[in-house]
Amino acid sequence: MNIEEAFEHLPSFKTERLLVRPLQVSDVDAMFAIKADPKVAEAYGREPHKSIDETRRLTEDDLNPAGQRNSLFWVVVPEGEEKAIGSCCYWNFQLESECAELGYELNRAYWGKGIMREAIPPILSYGFNILGLNRVEACPLAENAQSIALLLRLGFKYEGNLRQRISFRSRFIDLNYYSLLKSEWSPVTVRVAGPQAV
Repeated sequence: MNIEEAFEHLPSFKTERLLVRPLQVSDVDAMFAIKADPKVAEAYGREPHKSIDETRRLTEDDLNPAGQRNSLFWVVVPEGEEKAIGSCCYWNFQLESECAELGYELNRAYWGKGIMREAIPPILSYGFNILGLNRVEACPLAENAQSIALLLRLGFKYEGNLRQRISFRSRFIDLNYYSLLKSEWSPVTVRVAGPQAV
């Protein structure tokens, strides 16, 4: 698939407990509940959203209005429910190098339940097998132990540390770099709820 087509026809995926589907305007309330949580925002060095309008503007940007190709954005929904509890995305595309960055966040009420460990593999398979990516990067704060543990469980390799790369609340925080190559990825079996099989 040409990556441009993905911006128009992004598939959904079903796992054992989850539906991972494209972001919709109707997800604003659920996304605000995540982004307004100080603990979630602190995990990636940001201030929490103070109003739903702030989240709405960001959501509209993530939906790639005409002429913009910034990210491919999914939300994570427990099976049988409608409200999103998290999100995953590809962004920071470098198409000439067949590379993109992976991002993710999760409502704090669901931390420690293996949700992202279940949600991310179909997105990685889609990136490598359908979008034609050769490399996926992730850049958590060095002090974000949960995110780092998740990346290592998914097979990402540590590549290095950017010292004091992020300024947050009057202090500087190191940023870690991890990557996963197509040749290193072990495909997983997922049920596809959209038009693209992975």
